[in-house]
Amino acid sequence: MSFNTSLSGINAANANLNVTANNIANVNTTGFKESRAEFADLFSNSSYGLSRNAIGSGVKLSNVAQQFSQGNIDPTGRSLDMAIDGEGFFTLNKNGARTYSRAGNFQTDAQGFVGTPDGARLQVYPPRTNADGFDVGRVTDLQLLTTDSPPRPSSRVNLMFTLPGNATPPTMATFDPSEPNSYNSSTGGITVFDSLGVGHVQTSYLVKTANPNEWEVHNYVDGTSVGAPTTLQFSDSGALLSPTDGRITLDPFTPANGAGVLQLDLDLTGSTQYGERFQLRDTRQDGYAAGKLNEVSISAEGVVFARYSNGADQPLGQIALTTFVNPQGLQPQGNNMWAETYGSGAGRTGAPDSSDFGQIQAGALESSTVDLTEQLVNMIVAQRNFQANAQMISTQDQVTQTVINIR
Repeated sequence: MSFNTSLSGINAANANLNVTANNIANVNTTGFKESRAEFADLFSNSSYGLSRNAIGSGVKLSNVAQQFSQGNIDPTGRSLDMAIDGEGFFTLNKNGARTYSRAGNFQTDAQGFVGTPDGARLQVYPPRTNADGFDVGRVTDLQLLTTDSPPRPSSRVNLMFTLPGNATPPTMATFDPSEPNSYNSSTGGITVFDSLGVGHVQTSYLVKTANPNEWEVHNYVDGTSVGAPTTLQFSDSGALLSPTDGRITLDPFTPANGAGVLQLDLDLTGSTQYGERFQLRDTRQDGYAAGKLNEVSISAEGVVFARYSNGADQPLGQIALTTFVNPQGLQPQGNNMWAETYGSGAGRTGAPDSSDFGQIQAGALESSTVDLTEQLVNMIVAQRNFQANAQMISTQDQVTQTVINIR
């Protein structure tokens, strides 16, 4: 019996050494969670229970518990590296099987799908079609777009200017855009885009009338008039009174390159009549030409954006995180992945930075939670335990030999 008791101690010490060795081997493994060997004592039970003087039968390895503490987040500068700051696991799909990981060292394959080095694809909530936000009712593989961003035709031009309050009508009574003496100021030309992404120049010319606080604005696209002059009326304190909503709808402009009709609204909200000088304070429009993919960026909420050279940002999806009631019940699968089990409970999937889900740190990785100094101390302790149990067997052998040699 005593030999078996000491042998169980040797086996337990050896298991502790194996767990420590595995922790030390993974000290630099991204997203690795250290394990801890847990032991339980053994007693031999009879049908009548235990007596007060019963002696234990040794020890057994009861559990190898993974410690799901937060690892350090180390910046890498790589756009597809991600770390979870808080609770949750990246949700992955490998050949139809759902797996989970804390390692965010993702890469793309030949089709542009984002996944782990061994081919498990990262799952995201897809963008809603013809609506803002994401379809949180389903997840799909994240795929980076490799095509150009299509152009967007301009529909609104925002102009904000200050007109001089002491202006007088121009010397030429008849307006002519080619004659500077026929208008007081102009916007200088704003590039707008048609449905093919081709740029056109929209220009507004401002003419002071003979009436106090009254101006006319003449609008042109590529030198072609796009509507009759519009009267601007200002109050005696310089605020824009007319048009009341500050907007002017221009006549349709048909480009000669085969693009669709360009329909523009001019928004003059915020324009004023102050002082002695003309000032152009804002010129914006909402269209853009076709663009090339410049980079992929990821927000703290896990939204993956494709950023293009034309300034357009296109959301590709929102990363889906999964939490478990008992993470220690997850089954390790290797390659930094875990699988759901009955012991872990059913996974709950949600968006980062919501409820109890952690945030996404882009351009960073979560390091291993292994404390090398602690593991080296554990190694020494396990070694001493092994030696002590081995010495116990040697002592028991000597006692047995003494008994055998009695004559």
